[in-house]
Amino acid sequence: MLLVLSEDHKDHLSFLAKVEPTVVGEFGRIALEFLRRGTSPKVYEGAARKLGVPVELVQHGVEGLMFLMTESSKHMISEVDFLDSVLVLGFGEELNQMLLQLYLQHHGQVRTILSQLPSTLPAYHNLEWRLDVQLASRSFRHQVIPMMTIRLLLTRGCGSSDHISRVLQTDPSTLLHLISTLEAALAAMKTSHARRILRNIK
Repeated sequence: MLLVLSEDHKDHLSFLAKVEPTVVGEFGRIALEFLRRGTSPKVYEGAARKLGVPVELVQHGVEGLMFLMTESSKHMISEVDFLDSVLVLGFGEELNQMLLQLYLQHHGQVRTILSQLPSTLPAYHNLEWRLDVQLASRSFRHQVIPMMTIRLLLTRGCGSSDHISRVLQTDPSTLLHLISTLEAALAAMKTSHARRILRNIK
């Protein structure tokens, strides 16, 4: 899976190409610290003074890096997909590799931080299923109609013990078609053609 970066994100990250590699590493440390404890204007001001640039440039650079790290970690993208995603930024090989190392070193930590953040979005908890087969009815004495009943249990946000239950029903042929369609879509996303298209999406 490739990340699709907006023009604003590309613009914010472009600042990284204008600073030393050590500064990029420091921005990565600041981004992780901000994920844990929240942003601090004083840190932005101190970094801006050292670099001799406006505070907004530093803030956008750190926030752009924070977005890149959180989205990559959230989707657990591979090394190849990460490098393909940052290719659109036009950075040199050294900076691309540095960003990759930042991601590889900290993606586990970022995922842990994200899992601890309060969320109102439903999250997967459990899946139960049952196969029902209707063998006869008043109209037809001999028939076989299979039906899958699926009960999906979701939690109301991260760490909540409150569950939401959703019951879905479908016949096996529709379920098999749905599975094959989703598998085909996942396979298509890994092709070089799909990568080229995603790379050029704005």
